[in-house]
Amino acid sequence: MKRLLSLFSATVTLSSPSFAGDLSAIPFKTIDGKETSLADYKGKVVLVVNTASKCGLTKQYAALEAIYDKYKSKDFVVLGFPCNDFGNQEPGTLEEIQEFCSTKFDVSFPLMEKIHVKGQDQHPLYTALTGKDGAFPGDVKWNFGKFLIDRDGKPLARFEPRQKPDSKEVTAAIEKALGE
Repeated sequence: MKRLLSLFSATVTLSSPSFAGDLSAIPFKTIDGKETSLADYKGKVVLVVNTASKCGLTKQYAALEAIYDKYKSKDFVVLGFPCNDFGNQEPGTLEEIQEFCSTKFDVSFPLMEKIHVKGQDQHPLYTALTGKDGAFPGDVKWNFGKFLIDRDGKPLARFEPRQKPDSKEVTAAIEKALGE
């Protein structure tokens, strides 16, 4: 139980100034299969989140949508990356995930294809974020881990899964990145 509690601690980690990787060049796909990358979001502050539909933290979709709505006019975007790496909590097809997000939580922020955020098949974006030479070394601990990326594609902060998207710490970091 103690280990489980430590997995969900609400902490924030600021980016290491020594990270020199270029996140904007790493390709990924939208949930509709379109090639994209963080370069397509240049000039925007981005919150990257690994998501799941059958998790105790799934209700965070509502808070993610709320902060997206609140700040999108100021060039902020949430990017949801469905992931089935934790307890088989995102087993659905891309169509099922999209349907779930739109009907249960009215999600309008961009969703990406399902990826791996840890392990042997870890997506290169998450390797750049959490790998041993990444901006925030250390595995993603569970669904709804969050990474804040600045307007130039540089990682700014990491928020652990239990840190709510609309918490004071997360919104303060977003507002600072937006220049508010």
